Amino acid sequence: MTKNQLTPELFRVIDANLNRLKEGIRVVEDLMRYLHNNKELSIKLKTIRHLARFDDIKSLLKYRDSINDVLRDSTKSELNRTNLNEIVIANFKRAEESSRVLEELFKLYDIKLSENFKHIRYELYDLEKEVINTTSNSK
Repeated sequence: MTKNQLTPELFRVIDANLNRLKEGIRVVEDLMRYLHNNKELSIKLKTIRHLARFDDIKSLLKYRDSINDVLRDSTKSELNRTNLNEIVIANFKRAEESSRVLEELFKLYDIKLSENFKHIRYELYDLEKEVINTTSNSK
C-alpha cells in the first residue's frame, strides 16, 4: 500500500491511535516525573513517546473527525479509578494496544514504521513491569 492508497478512514485510525499512544505514555511519564521524582523512568518514557511519530501530519489532521467519533463518550470503566496504580495500568494498556494497532496498519504502508511500533510495544511491556514494581515498592 502506498501513501496515496491510505484512505481517509485509515488516516483517522492512525491519528487516533498515535494520539492514544502518546497520551497514555504521557500520563505515566508525568506521574513518574512529578509524583515519584523518578528521572530514569521519566526519561525512558519520554524517549519512547518521542519515537511514536508519523511524519504526514497534514493528512492526519485533514481527516481527523473527533467531533463525530461514535465512541467519543467515556464508558463507565473509564470513569472508575480508585487509585494511581489503576491509572498507571490503564494508561499502559491504552498505549500498548495502540502501538499494536499502528504496528499492524503500517505493515500495509511501511514495514520500518511497523517495526518501530512493534519496538515501542515491547519497550512498553518492559517499562510497565518496571514502573509497577517501582510504584509498588514506594508505598
